[in-house]
Amino acid sequence: MIKVGVIGAKGKMGSQVVQTVLNDPNLELICAIDKFGCGEKINNIVIQNDLEKALQETKPDIVVDFTQPSVIFENIKIYQKNNIKSVIGTTGLSNEQIQEIEKLSKETNTGIIIAPNFSIGAILMMEFAARASKYFSNAEIIEYHHNQKKDAPSGTSIKTAQMMIKNNDNFKLGNCPETETIKGSRGGEYSENNKGNIQIHSVRMPGFIASQQVIFGADGQILKIHHDTINRECYMSGVVLAINYLHKNNEFIYGLENIL
Repeated sequence: MIKVGVIGAKGKMGSQVVQTVLNDPNLELICAIDKFGCGEKINNIVIQNDLEKALQETKPDIVVDFTQPSVIFENIKIYQKNNIKSVIGTTGLSNEQIQEIEKLSKETNTGIIIAPNFSIGAILMMEFAARASKYFSNAEIIEYHHNQKKDAPSGTSIKTAQMMIKNNDNFKLGNCPETETIKGSRGGEYSENNKGNIQIHSVRMPGFIASQQVIFGADGQILKIHHDTINRECYMSGVVLAINYLHKNNEFIYGLENIL
């Protein structure tokens, strides 16, 4: 049985992970950590708010982190310091931070999976977008999330853009010089080493959970690849997949598509 700790256990995603762990006969919930609800019990597990102390006391095999962009980088350093494998669903990490985490993971020999999205449909959407990038001269991404999401653009949209750029280094062929009369109206431009140039537009609106549309254009045609998340349960099969994979392996992995 795999001993699992859930960080951010009171949050919308964290509470869903808690229930998934409790319902899985191969997983055992041994610690729940959150800055809210300290002292409350989840299936006889007392919620704690001191991350490192709780980890040292309970010694989980793997932790699943769905917390906040403001704390995730420091949380990961604590996991690595204590040689605890981690599945990271919190987004907002910069490319530089991800590179540093990869280096730290190798130095401590402690596996970690960072996944901007755990939905199998969303992973396929990103894969399809990467494949289509070879054949289209222009592309933009529109991502939609609930209005309580703190980071923009989403980790999924950034990961999608990274995958697309591997197959096409310029998505603005033929565009005329532009002037924004309202700053930000064209979204944010994602590039790597001055390559790619993909506009990403972030919508924050009550009613959404998470959706993304990748729009490709070429002379005489438009291709749209769209994925909608209807509820948070769709992420749980990916979370369990990541836990089981990391229990048997000890690697740094960025993106769930790498273990499908």
